[in-house]
Amino acid sequence: MNLLVTGGAGYIGSVVAELATTQGHSVTVVDNLNEGSRDAVPEGCDFIEGDVGDPRVLTQAFTIRRQEAVLHLAAEAAIGVSMSEPARFYQVNVVQGLALLEAMRSNAVDRLVFASTAAVYGEPRAVPIAEDHPKCPINSYGDSKLTFENILRWYHHAYGLRSISFRFFNAAGATVQRGEARRQETHLIPRLLDVARGLHPALTVYGDDYPTADGSCLRDYVHVADIARAHLLAIEALEHIGFDAFNIGTESGASVFEVVRAAEAVIGRRLPVLIQARRPGDPAVLVASSQRIRSELGWTPQVDSLQEIIRSAWDWRQRFHAGNAA
Repeated sequence: MNLLVTGGAGYIGSVVAELATTQGHSVTVVDNLNEGSRDAVPEGCDFIEGDVGDPRVLTQAFTIRRQEAVLHLAAEAAIGVSMSEPARFYQVNVVQGLALLEAMRSNAVDRLVFASTAAVYGEPRAVPIAEDHPKCPINSYGDSKLTFENILRWYHHAYGLRSISFRFFNAAGATVQRGEARRQETHLIPRLLDVARGLHPALTVYGDDYPTADGSCLRDYVHVADIARAHLLAIEALEHIGFDAFNIGTESGASVFEVVRAAEAVIGRRLPVLIQARRPGDPAVLVASSQRIRSELGWTPQVDSLQEIIRSAWDWRQRFHAGNAA
């Protein structure tokens, strides 16, 4: 199948492109390289540099070959930045997304897998969080993703677009060739591993007074390769699904301090931690219910050990030093 992967030079997108190519699909990657790396794009993929909302980029993407489905992972995703620069998030995650949808309509492409986020839920009222949980985002990142999910629902109703939205919890880990190394890293595990490599003096922990067992935020960590597998399963599921949304999570959470201890066990030494005040926009607990994706798409995580996830990221980081993917 001919697949267009937006954001395919980024962390999750490059792993999705990697798995798609190994499964025999023909992949075209679109990425503006603001955060991604050209080196992360798997060999054999066509690559187009530019914004998803650029008409010239979209024309090239849909004429380079006859695309049959789109895996849309291009986005602005830094929660902290979304609190101070909401316009940037609505421009990229909504306005540019609409341009992509219109290009799909113009080229008779009717299948889309969308990388959404657990941030659509906001502060959870029940844990684990099921897909029918109320959607009350507390940052513009989550709200922009929820807005686009709603757009997809109406595009299905009006135009017959078939789409699946995946509400990621915390992507982590690495494959042999691809891992997480953004230019401005905000995610816990890579920041912690950079401390272990001596690139930072200590890990900054934002808040130790949350209503959790140890006072730090609790998150559901999912191996990036498991997230990629879900995307390929979704392409098949769109044969019988018109519009739906699924969580991708493991149903088990780990606090920031538990992640630190797991990383220390992998690395074999203590890692310094600096406690600071909470960041605006961070819910205390985000843990998924994954019953629906298990039952309806047949997805289960193949890597469900936090230490195994961290070890894969640590091995990749040591192998590639500064990294060859973002």
